[in-house]
Amino acid sequence: MPLIFLNGGAMRGGPLNHLLDGAPFAGTARTAPQYRFYSVGDRFPGLHPVSDGGAAIQGELFDVSLDVLRTRLLPAEPPELELGVIELDDERSVLSMVLRRPPVSYPQLIDITEIGSWQKYREGA
Repeated sequence: MPLIFLNGGAMRGGPLNHLLDGAPFAGTARTAPQYRFYSVGDRFPGLHPVSDGGAAIQGELFDVSLDVLRTRLLPAEPPELELGVIELDDERSVLSMVLRRPPVSYPQLIDITEIGSWQKYREGA
C-alpha cells in the first residue's frame, strides 16, 4: 500500500479522518523544504512545489490502500487539489494532495508557509 502525506482535515483527530477507513498511521513527517503552503479560503490547506523559497511542512503519513484512496479519499477532495507525489525531508517520495496548477488562479489563497502546519494555523498561531 502506498504512503500518503496528509496535512489537513484527514489527519488524526480531524473531521475527515474517517475517510481513511482505519488506514494505519505511519508516523509524523515533514516535507522537503521545497513547498509553499496555503490556506485555500480558510477551508483546507494546499501544498505547492517551488524551486526556491519553500519550507518544510508538517503532516502525517498513512498506509492507505488504493481502494480507500480511489473510493473514499479522492472523491472527497475539493476540486482545487489533485493527487501528486512529493518529497519528504528524508528524501522519500510519497503521495500527497497538491494544489492544481496554476495555484495563483484561486482568489482566496493565504500563504501560511511560515506557520508550516494546518493545525497551528487553525489554532491562530
